[in-house]
Amino acid sequence: MIRHVCLLALTLVAQMTRLSQGGYDPNVLPQGHEYYELRQGLSNCRLKFEREKRGRIAFLGGSITASKGWRDDVIRYFQTRFPETELDFISAGISSLGSVPHAFRLQRDVLSHGPVDLLFVEAAVNDTTNTPDRDQMLRGMEGLVRQMRLQNPLVDIVHLHFVMPEHMRDYSRGMVPASIFQHEKVAVAYGNVSVNLSLEVTERIAAGEFTWDDDFKNLHPAPFGHALYFNSITRMTEAAFAQPLPQQALPHPLPSSPLDARSYFRGRFGPIEDVRLVRGFQRETAWQPTDGKGTRAGFVNVPALVGSGPGAEMEFAFEGTAVGLFITAGPDAGVIEYRIDGGETRSISTFTPWSQGLHLPWAVLLDDGLAPGKHTVNIRISTELAPQATGSALRVFHLLLN
Repeated sequence: MIRHVCLLALTLVAQMTRLSQGGYDPNVLPQGHEYYELRQGLSNCRLKFEREKRGRIAFLGGSITASKGWRDDVIRYFQTRFPETELDFISAGISSLGSVPHAFRLQRDVLSHGPVDLLFVEAAVNDTTNTPDRDQMLRGMEGLVRQMRLQNPLVDIVHLHFVMPEHMRDYSRGMVPASIFQHEKVAVAYGNVSVNLSLEVTERIAAGEFTWDDDFKNLHPAPFGHALYFNSITRMTEAAFAQPLPQQALPHPLPSSPLDARSYFRGRFGPIEDVRLVRGFQRETAWQPTDGKGTRAGFVNVPALVGSGPGAEMEFAFEGTAVGLFITAGPDAGVIEYRIDGGETRSISTFTPWSQGLHLPWAVLLDDGLAPGKHTVNIRISTELAPQATGSALRVFHLLLN
């Protein structure tokens, strides 16, 4: 035990020294308040780690979670904190994705590995850039949280609100960023821990402790920023672990009904094998682009439905209240027209602000307010071109079904 405490102390001291060299003292709070809310805490996972000597920790997020940095440091922290415990780590970060796709991919990327004892989830940055509908920010986050709790009522969940310039501008105007506001609603309702790193960075910069341009540098943080994230997360974790332990793990209360009835807590991937190709689409077993543009791991050299040119058409039947497509949106991402149950024709562009140089994964929700039951959807590539698009293509990797 003494060796364990010494190793942990050395790890934290080294990390804090690394940060304080830039004029930033992690333990001095510029406004005198902490940036985390413990709520129901982390007692269940701590009991599992200490008494059963095993456990599983998952990290679900976008590119800031997928990249090397804070996540690797947190993994090392838990390995040092519980040296006799066999820990399994799930790294489920995928660049460009926010809470909506998280809710639909949760089963495949997290729950399929078995019961999770502790989940770290982040989506505030990508929800701000990718999800203009504030309601969907809540539906996505509540969808994944409620799924987790329905599968395992004991799982402890930590919401991480990472920083970006848009958040800093909101805070400077006395406003809470929309994505953080919506995610906090979920954290409060389900008793989850949250760490507002966005507010912390904003207030520390305002206090003159460091700068965005020279130290933090980007919403994809420099090593300095990743170290700050790590230190704040472990400061929260140590505070949670200092609380008295109950005799046994206690299920987290599950609200009798979701905050939003449209939340994606039944979200799943549907198989593209169920799609009927009407015209202009083909099934590729290992799709890859031919234009030399970038791709994301997991969305290249894998099966896809590929349609190109106006009039390409496909359709499928499904059961549920929401439907969408998981696609890659590259330079030739097209406008699609769709009809559900033979109703009115609607259209949506699949071209994104990042599509010119990258075939990035993208969740396209077609409708999330359907009546429960069976439905059919027909999808056709439009003759209309998206502004700046080089063509009109659609590449589908999964169906989104709730």
